[in-house]
Amino acid sequence: MVKLYESSIYLVNGETIVTDSAALPSLVGKTVSKEEATKGTMAYSILKAHNTTDDMDNLQLKFDSMTSHDITYVGIIQTARASGMTEFPLPYVLTNCHNSLCAVGGTINEDDHKFALSAAHKYGGIYVPTNMANIHSYNRETMSGCGRMILGSDSHTRYGALGTLAIGEGGGELSKQLVGKTYDFARPGVVAIYLTGAPKPGVGPHDVALSICGAVYKNGYVKNKVMEFVGPGIKNLPIEYRNAVDVMTTETTCWSSIWVTDEATKRYFTVHGRPEAYKEIKPADVAYYDGCVYIDLSTVECTIAMPMHPSNTYTIHELQENAADILHLVEENANKQIKGAKMDIVSKLHDGAIWVEQGEIAGCSGGTFDNICAAADILRGKSCGNGAFTLSIYPGSMPALAQLIKNGRAADLISAGAIMRECFCGPCFGAGDTPANGEFSIRHTTRNFPNREGSKPGEGQMAAVALMDARSIAATAANGGKLTAATDIEVAYTNPEYKFDGSLYEKRVYNGWTKPEPKTELKFGPNIKDWPAQPALTDDLLVKVCSYITDPVTTTDELIPSGETSSYRSNPERLSEFALSRRDPQYVSRSKVIRQQERDRQAGKGLSAEVKTVYAALTSAGIKNDPENTNIGSTIFANMPGDGSAREQAASCQRVMGAFANFAKAYATKRYRSNCINWGMTPFLVENPEVFELGDYIFVPGVRQAILENKSSFPAYAVKIDGTVTKFSVSTGTLTETERQIIVAGCLINYYRNH
Repeated sequence: MVKLYESSIYLVNGETIVTDSAALPSLVGKTVSKEEATKGTMAYSILKAHNTTDDMDNLQLKFDSMTSHDITYVGIIQTARASGMTEFPLPYVLTNCHNSLCAVGGTINEDDHKFALSAAHKYGGIYVPTNMANIHSYNRETMSGCGRMILGSDSHTRYGALGTLAIGEGGGELSKQLVGKTYDFARPGVVAIYLTGAPKPGVGPHDVALSICGAVYKNGYVKNKVMEFVGPGIKNLPIEYRNAVDVMTTETTCWSSIWVTDEATKRYFTVHGRPEAYKEIKPADVAYYDGCVYIDLSTVECTIAMPMHPSNTYTIHELQENAADILHLVEENANKQIKGAKMDIVSKLHDGAIWVEQGEIAGCSGGTFDNICAAADILRGKSCGNGAFTLSIYPGSMPALAQLIKNGRAADLISAGAIMRECFCGPCFGAGDTPANGEFSIRHTTRNFPNREGSKPGEGQMAAVALMDARSIAATAANGGKLTAATDIEVAYTNPEYKFDGSLYEKRVYNGWTKPEPKTELKFGPNIKDWPAQPALTDDLLVKVCSYITDPVTTTDELIPSGETSSYRSNPERLSEFALSRRDPQYVSRSKVIRQQERDRQAGKGLSAEVKTVYAALTSAGIKNDPENTNIGSTIFANMPGDGSAREQAASCQRVMGAFANFAKAYATKRYRSNCINWGMTPFLVENPEVFELGDYIFVPGVRQAILENKSSFPAYAVKIDGTVTKFSVSTGTLTETERQIIVAGCLINYYRNH
């Protein structure tokens, strides 16, 4: 059972939920105000310890460490270099777990790795070589700590089960930390995730996590808030079980997460040779929460998230009992969203069952030691068969793989026909084990967004991905691809002890923290390019709508695809050619036309006939304008853009293509909105987007001053090519002083140069 409370709650002594504050005196012997109880959450105390001012409503945070992988670190370091960085001011872990397939794109991925190693030497960083560990496994094992805060340029930066408040953000926020600035954010609300009971055998962490996602994503219950895990059920979950639940909190659109720590947490740090990293963290005797998600773990069933979102959840038994109807609904909804090839999932129902062709257990969510051992217990002595079904296992780190080899679990899996892969995040974003056209893949990974499995609908390629727990994936493998819940088979789970061998990291990881070597030359491959210069914002702004998306939510994958495009992450101009390519293939060509118009304007070459017509319409309508001194650019509209990945390229590619703004009804995540701001794109909010459409122009007079004054709303004008002008209101939401200065400067790099 997952229950959402309709109002705020108080938590007394970490276990008793109170909905009426009048009941508190009889329980705790004193009157407790809401203001005092708000300070009783675990999140509040950690935020307070990292806030650089006394203002707890408007946070200015500095972190204990940071982390990035090889899709993001080049751009971050390049931005920080351009902004004046001379050495890393805090431990910065550079992992190589995303762009690890170095045959994709030729030598350029490995060039990025060599750049990072040289940067670790030059600036004093920590370099984790290719395939040693995925980003989050390494940080759990070596960098997490109770009460610490970690900032990562990957959206699944979540180490809350280890008492660490971790945040996934776009690269601009990490660059700010590298030049000594702060992470500025209004203090988030906190929602209690109250766990009670214990999971049934065969019910794994993904079953719990997907149940939570299904309950809270669509209604925004925890959006931009901290999920605080409390309650008596925590003690019934092993620490790796907690880690695997925790990393999936990203899919709820929460800001971060934190858990009560206990003896299991302490044991984790002791096993990993860092007993000093442990301390008890728990709420105060009375803590106030903005809401509560109540979960009886004993009632959670084996669960599947059908295409194309982790919140599209059903129990496996529910799916089996209503297979024809659910598969038809999933297929119909997917094909409304996808442009190009069509998904065929109804055909997977035959011979009295649902059949899949592929299983994946991988990464920070699936590739944990406990999950893989459970899969081995299920598959020991069995066979995946020699049919269409395949199973691949990606351990999270080399220490985990070493222990799986030592205790025989790796041999059990290989003997059953599974393939043991390297430590690689590819199955999470479409760069590993891409299925064949028309196939159905079940994965214990973090996401099943469109094209996350590597398909290209525009080129006639379409596959489908569902998320499931490792245990049910192994049960399905044991049945040759027949979809099976792990609770439907008899298994004796062995739960072997984990022994961490830190010497594997000591032999290969370069740790240059506090030992920068300024004379080291950075190694630049031919694909590593500087960010192109961006203009400052003019007094007025004219933008053309080059994409108009009416889907309820637009993911960052749709704004900039993952997969093979990752090879060009270090080349802004080349990467920008892929912007919106799978969602709106004409976006780039439309944007290039208007980008050239701005370049011509700056070069004094005059305006196009179309732009002159727009200005003439504005003048005719009595609206003052100054064409010679007004930025001309592109923009997109989407109802709610930015769900999913933290990658800044979802915004920076638009900027490189000449964009000056986004228009939206709301922004799916704080991190995407921050990415827009850090790249000089105004994050406009609009209540009635019907006033403009694809191909229209939007003129925003006095935009620079409106942003500097943080006006609550100000006028804009939609201009059609036929000369029709319609006035409407826009706003930007609340902007910090620094955010306002970044937007008008044109981007974060310009802002730091100006300062």
